[in-house]
Amino acid sequence: MLDVKDKIVVCTMSEGSSYSPNFKRPSEIMRMRRKRARSEAFDSPSSDASGTEQSTPSPCVRPFSPGPLFSSNRARSGGGVKRRNPFANIENRHGQGKKRLVYNDEGKDVDDDEAGGQKRENKKSREDFTSKRNGLPFSELLDTLDVVSRQENDKQKCSLSEDDSLFEESEEDTKAPLLKSPQAISPLSIAAALCTEYPSDWSLKTRLLFTSSLSLSWCEQPKAQEEALGLSQHCRAQFSTLPHNLQDPKSCTELRCAFQQSLIYWQHPSLPWLPLFPRINAERRFTGKSAPWAQDADLQRVLMSEWSASLSSLYSLLKAKLCPYFYVCSYQFTVLFRAAGLGGSSSINALVSPTTSGLREAMRADGIEFRLPLVEERTSREPQILGDKETPQQKESDHLEDECCSDSLEAEDEDEGRSISWLKEMGVQDKIKKPDCISIPLHKGGRTVNVDHKPESVVFVEGMHTFTLINFLINCKSAVAVAGSQAGLPPTILAPVAFRGASMHSLKARCVNVKSQVGSAYQNISSMEITGPILPTSLHAITTLLRPAQKGNFSATLYTHTPTAILNVHRNGQQCTSGSPDLLAFGLNPASIQQLMQPSSLGKTALTQITMNNYNYSWKK
Repeated sequence: MLDVKDKIVVCTMSEGSSYSPNFKRPSEIMRMRRKRARSEAFDSPSSDASGTEQSTPSPCVRPFSPGPLFSSNRARSGGGVKRRNPFANIENRHGQGKKRLVYNDEGKDVDDDEAGGQKRENKKSREDFTSKRNGLPFSELLDTLDVVSRQENDKQKCSLSEDDSLFEESEEDTKAPLLKSPQAISPLSIAAALCTEYPSDWSLKTRLLFTSSLSLSWCEQPKAQEEALGLSQHCRAQFSTLPHNLQDPKSCTELRCAFQQSLIYWQHPSLPWLPLFPRINAERRFTGKSAPWAQDADLQRVLMSEWSASLSSLYSLLKAKLCPYFYVCSYQFTVLFRAAGLGGSSSINALVSPTTSGLREAMRADGIEFRLPLVEERTSREPQILGDKETPQQKESDHLEDECCSDSLEAEDEDEGRSISWLKEMGVQDKIKKPDCISIPLHKGGRTVNVDHKPESVVFVEGMHTFTLINFLINCKSAVAVAGSQAGLPPTILAPVAFRGASMHSLKARCVNVKSQVGSAYQNISSMEITGPILPTSLHAITTLLRPAQKGNFSATLYTHTPTAILNVHRNGQQCTSGSPDLLAFGLNPASIQQLMQPSSLGKTALTQITMNNYNYSWKK
């Protein structure tokens, strides 16, 4: 029988005989080989039944393999499989000028000198252990070796693997961060900017259609107490704060009251049997309706007197910053009055659209100064574009056209002079209105006349000229139809706050549950339809309430009154230099007023769709 010492010698000799000088293995792998040789030497039998010595090495001790066995159980059973070494034909030499990092048992990187010191200490501890093991029984020695091997295995979990120790890395390579190329950066890593608000829209809406995957039934059939509380909050300008997320919107009284509050608007005149909005191209809606004032001049004077008082009162509220804005809707045009500080303007301003050359001439005759923002913008761009593209032949033809126009104007002036002299001879020259110099550019240019009834004909008035515009609307005969189904009916005034002679109205809301096909399946979709003259603040208030109620996911389709889409135009150079107006004095939600203070970025268009996804807005024009 061989003792334990002889067994270790046999394993060591077998390991030494299998060393190949063509491959220089790192010291860490050598240490693991020696440890495995000692552990396997005590587990595997070294002699047969006859007691003869086994000269062949154990099957678990491989002649050459840089990698460990896949599992210790298979190694003990003699079924160890050698791992393939991809670097068997590569000399494992250290590069010049490079510093090799070796990881110790604690997972820290040390130099070669320190690693060599640790190896010497480990070798000394193993020699001490070898010297002491001869005095122990064989069973106790095996238990001790098992404990030591388990401890070493636990320590080596933090160290590098055998294959990783074959690589040579410099200190700069291991500590320098890796830079990603632009192609390697994922688009998802770039966070999109959250849009918590949509641009201000000054156009009037005739219909809103909201859709959501969650139920919208909480909007309809309010209780009597909820409706009364909503009306009271609107008149007292009180606004309740809602939580960010609502678990059950239908049982939230504050939400239902706030929704009723957002549907309220004020109108003058109020005739229940007549739809007074919209007024442009609405003759069919007035056909067949009773109009007792059409043939009664006294009744028409009473209606105009009440209408004039209401308009003057509303302008006084606007000037005192107690009303943010209001609309005057006639059968030919629409006028938007805005308080100072709204729409990016520091003074009271008004927009009139659409206009005609006759209306603009009458406004000039009354001393109203105004601008045509879109015409000015187009004329300012044309000289630059034409200056780059015009040829000398085109410039010469334009010069000839100007000469022809001037000759024709001189001829017309001579004709007008002759007609005036003929009127003087007749003695009626004072009763005939003489042509003024204002009508000459309209007749000469031709471009200003062509914008009649078009979006480019929008007129911008600001400052004290807005008060002159109020007097012009009161005394203007073209604001009231003389014939047709709207004859003798004053224009409709719409405002978000109460004013003299106004009546309170509420938008109509109706909810419907439908099924929409999504792919091959059908999904329940809840929709809500709101009809009526929808003001900008009403639209913003409704969307603000749907945000927490629908958990930040809904979509809205907006139907705009087409003549009012141009009211979103922003005059060039228009800036608000004064401080922010008193938001509480307007009597509306401060968030809605804060949105309307910003200059509109929609230009000649209006919003047609608003979508909220995960509390983030997106819209279409």
